[in-house]
Amino acid sequence: MIGNDILAQVPDLRPSLTRRTARDVIADKLMSLIATGVLAAGDELPGERELATALDVSRETVRGAIQALSARGIVEVSQGSRTRVANIDLTHVPVTIAAPSAIDRYDLNSVHAARLLIELKVVGDAADRICEADLARLDSSLAAQRVANADPVRFLICDREFHVTVYRACGNPLLADFVTDLYTYMMEHRRYAMARTGAIEESYADHVAIVEALRAHDREAVVLAFKGHLQRIHDTTKEMLEGHVARGEGR
Repeated sequence: MIGNDILAQVPDLRPSLTRRTARDVIADKLMSLIATGVLAAGDELPGERELATALDVSRETVRGAIQALSARGIVEVSQGSRTRVANIDLTHVPVTIAAPSAIDRYDLNSVHAARLLIELKVVGDAADRICEADLARLDSSLAAQRVANADPVRFLICDREFHVTVYRACGNPLLADFVTDLYTYMMEHRRYAMARTGAIEESYADHVAIVEALRAHDREAVVLAFKGHLQRIHDTTKEMLEGHVARGEGR
């Protein structure tokens, strides 16, 4: 009887064991970018070549992912023009553990304190454990960021890939997912913040310092570089929020 009960559960387990293709992974990444506000309704997606560079995959993989999202009505593909994000609300969709709308319910100082407490531990562990393959991915990300310096949205796509690669190098997938959720906080305001003159260059310089410290496996230097980076994110987000309140726009 017990054996039959166990066997009865096998069909429910099969979806989680299904092999996911690279196209599926990139489709999920693009959907996460929409859910977190990096890409908003009506935004044009970067071209296939730019997306492939930002996500470190082939153009064919990007093309397949876009086709899959188009079939679900998440993006709109038109002949002769750039693919656009459809007018669809995905803020309820969990990116890893929680939906962005859940994270956004917390105040800025609470989220910043959580990031300092948890994220600095995560990146410190990443400094101890990071491998050459992860460092190669970070180098590719830096190269993509360098050519995205006039496009805040394209830069933020690269930025998310950069942060997630560092988080996952810590070796604890639950902590990596948790800090990825914290990273999504108030992303719509960070889009505007990254459009400030010099903002992309400042973030890129932070990332270079972080990679140098990671390559040296220097835990103290990585934590210090990330702490400064998080403080910059906090300060620019606070500035944007205060600007919206001053103009009577709310949050």
